[in-house]
Amino acid sequence: MPFYRNIPILATSQAMMMTSNSLAITTAALVGFSLATDKSLATLPLAAQFIATMLASIPASFLLKKMGRKYGFMFAVIFGLGGATLATIAIINNQFWLFVMSTALIGIFNGFGNYFRFVAADSVEHNQKSKAISFVMAGGLLAAFLGPNLANISQDWIEHAPFAGSYASLLAVYIIAFIVISFLKLPDTRVDIQNTFESPRSLMTITRQPKFIIALICGMLGYGVMSLVMTATPLAMNHNAHPFSDTSFVIQWHIVCMFAPSFFTGYLIKRFGLFSILFTGTLFGFACVTINLVGTSINHFWIALMLLGLSWNFLFIGATTLLTETYKPSERAKTQAFNEFLVFTTVALASLSAGGLQHLYGWKMVNIGVTPLLTIILVSVIWLKFITASDKSTDKKITSSEPQT
Repeated sequence: MPFYRNIPILATSQAMMMTSNSLAITTAALVGFSLATDKSLATLPLAAQFIATMLASIPASFLLKKMGRKYGFMFAVIFGLGGATLATIAIINNQFWLFVMSTALIGIFNGFGNYFRFVAADSVEHNQKSKAISFVMAGGLLAAFLGPNLANISQDWIEHAPFAGSYASLLAVYIIAFIVISFLKLPDTRVDIQNTFESPRSLMTITRQPKFIIALICGMLGYGVMSLVMTATPLAMNHNAHPFSDTSFVIQWHIVCMFAPSFFTGYLIKRFGLFSILFTGTLFGFACVTINLVGTSINHFWIALMLLGLSWNFLFIGATTLLTETYKPSERAKTQAFNEFLVFTTVALASLSAGGLQHLYGWKMVNIGVTPLLTIILVSVIWLKFITASDKSTDKKITSSEPQT
């Protein structure tokens, strides 16, 4: 019953969070470019959002544990409402640094909201974890249409302040999120009775596990690659004289491909295994870079960003599923917090560097710059293949050594 009650609620909450994200992704760099005196700082507002998400990730994990996850999420919505309000005021008054502050507040809400997928995994049986994670992430599919279209429709709602209306519209998005979250009914977050006698391992011990390292690399660098390329895309398209409607179209389909596969990614993981999904996600990343290096037409941007979305989906859901295999319930909060902190540190650095790379060196350098990261992911995925093969070999030896009856 928790699966059928909570997962749709968490998926809707995820959709609201990603709607604000997709709107920011579509508009923040352009707003930053119009407000900033130094145009290389155009992506700073989006970077501030990711930095705030990173900084909030650790306290959010422990606050959710202390307050209860339902009330912790509801508390976090206040930051989103404040961010949307400040962003509207900043654009109307042509205040770049106030706009940066507003996106940081939105980022704090995201620091809490990124635990939606973990709450889903922790709310179901072990064999349903990948399915639960996928279904919650699939909520982002709604955001693929809501965010960019909302940005496009509402950009001129407030006269002489392009996109101020877009951020004002986020107030409704956050109010919906608050109402939906209030219907959550979650199991007790305290340590399971059967585990109360177990001493939790140190974080050092947990993070030394090969599976944890691989999960971290795939989640951290996979998200970093996506963030860097995606954040630079609106600037690159503007540089190549593509209208905003084309940018909105490309970002929309990018987000569709980020989340639409989530309806079956969990099934694919169970059917083909984590290695196959992570490996395929890495190949999609290399294909994206290749297409971006070939040309800058609308079709090049469109196809490449769709491949980037698919890459992120397979790598992020695969990494999250793998991560849930590395900790016990008593170790949940600190392990998830550590993972989220490192993931969004990387995302923040990627989004912050995107504007400078694009402004100073151009679109090709942005894509060349992510190639070493994709290579590291590829090596780690191959490492997982060897670990999995070794585990199967060990299990087979144990089985064969058992006395026959």
